[in-house]
Amino acid sequence: MPRLALDHLTELAAATLSKAGAAPAQADATARALVAADRDDLATHGVSRIPLYVDHLSTARVDGSARPAIVHERGGSCLIDVRGGLAYQGCELAVAESIARARTHGISLVALTNSHHYGAAVYHLEPIAAAGMIGLALTNSPGAINAWGGRRPVFGTNPIAAAFPRASKPPVLIDLSLTEVTRGKIMIAAKEGRPIPEGWAVDKDGNPTTDAKAALTGSLFAIGGAKGAMLAMMVELLCCGLTGAALAFENDSYFEPGNKPRIGHTLIAIDPGSTAGSAVYFERVEALIAAMLADPGVRLPGDRRHAARARAAAEGVDIPDPLYRQLLQLAGREPA
Repeated sequence: MPRLALDHLTELAAATLSKAGAAPAQADATARALVAADRDDLATHGVSRIPLYVDHLSTARVDGSARPAIVHERGGSCLIDVRGGLAYQGCELAVAESIARARTHGISLVALTNSHHYGAAVYHLEPIAAAGMIGLALTNSPGAINAWGGRRPVFGTNPIAAAFPRASKPPVLIDLSLTEVTRGKIMIAAKEGRPIPEGWAVDKDGNPTTDAKAALTGSLFAIGGAKGAMLAMMVELLCCGLTGAALAFENDSYFEPGNKPRIGHTLIAIDPGSTAGSAVYFERVEALIAAMLADPGVRLPGDRRHAARARAAAEGVDIPDPLYRQLLQLAGREPA
């Protein structure tokens, strides 16, 4: 299993996407985000996604030349049209707009439409936390969760993420899918020919399955049963009702031939100075964290990511040999 320095892996990732037709800005933004996931030990959202993205570029499910743009705005809010490109360049624009508008208005809501898979949700929030603001991120995705009592996947996995800044310490980072397991874990199991545990998914006919490939075109179980399904519905409406994006059931699976994804995302930034004040906010955050850590064994959300990225910065990241060879092939390079 080769171990690659982060800058080398980022350059290789960008090269694979460029060769598949992504414009430099789109390829670079995507490569940075995917390598950041591997850096944080989130391989399910890292460069393992590149073969899928390359397939979508080569089959015109993604427009590699698309340039995101603001198409509507009012005060602290705006809508960005990603125009069918990979999500990450549009998300970088959305993050910048979120911070700027929250500084002016105290809170901002930036929505994106006609987008694609945007990877690890909390990645987009760290610049907001670095600016001293609370960040929230929501996205929908192709159908994955059935409405409670139903069999058809009408909601996406619809992850929810939040970043809470701390004074002179790394932020608290929360990122969770609304399914019992991320689709990325099932994707890796499918690639490796491994079964998945019972209770993760049903096939397209609504039958429980341990076949990872069948699960990818079926439906995943929501966390908390009916409560999780209702959370998924909330995210669906916030990401599509505010953006005009395609609802989950209107999008074909990423993992088989289908239509162009028109995913919706919503980012919210909140300046604590606009309410009780930043000093009060930071005091309350630390009071809660102190109470949590008074119990042995408690780990703050995000701690594992922070530790993993420190190791990766010093040592690089391990990439499975088959994936590394595939990336070299997609970039048109010979193995070393």
